[in-house]
Amino acid sequence: MSADLPSAAPPRATDRPGDASPFALGLLLRQAHWRAAAVMTEALRPLGIELRHFAVLIVLSDRGPTVQRDLAVATGSDKAGIMRVVDDLERKGLAVRKAVPGDRRVRAVEITPSGVELFDAAHVAAEPMAGRLVAGLGPGEAEQLRDLLTRFAYPADG
Repeated sequence: MSADLPSAAPPRATDRPGDASPFALGLLLRQAHWRAAAVMTEALRPLGIELRHFAVLIVLSDRGPTVQRDLAVATGSDKAGIMRVVDDLERKGLAVRKAVPGDRRVRAVEITPSGVELFDAAHVAAEPMAGRLVAGLGPGEAEQLRDLLTRFAYPADG
């Protein structure tokens, strides 16, 4: 009689409560990005720039003059997108394109003094909001999170 009973199906990955897979990690990282981006967008709005502009200003402040191709890679943008952002920054007087010696086709983007002022103002405006973003973390956890995300985004073997 037991031969007529259906056998129990093996457990499926999708039957698990919760998901610890790398795919779930990606979704979690995306949710964290959306939350952080919303906070930064709110902080930047009164300054007249968007997060995509600020991302380029971060790279320029960190690296100095940078060719557009490298800006695209550093910000996760494509060629057309980075051109639009740099165009916006130039119109606002926050960055300038300059010729690269030895290559007439390539332009390096450089932050202007006005760009540095705005960059500093953005940090002052964002500081209280950034504090609220990590308020639920314990002592040292914000730094630990930053370290882990940095190692995850920029692996040593990568």
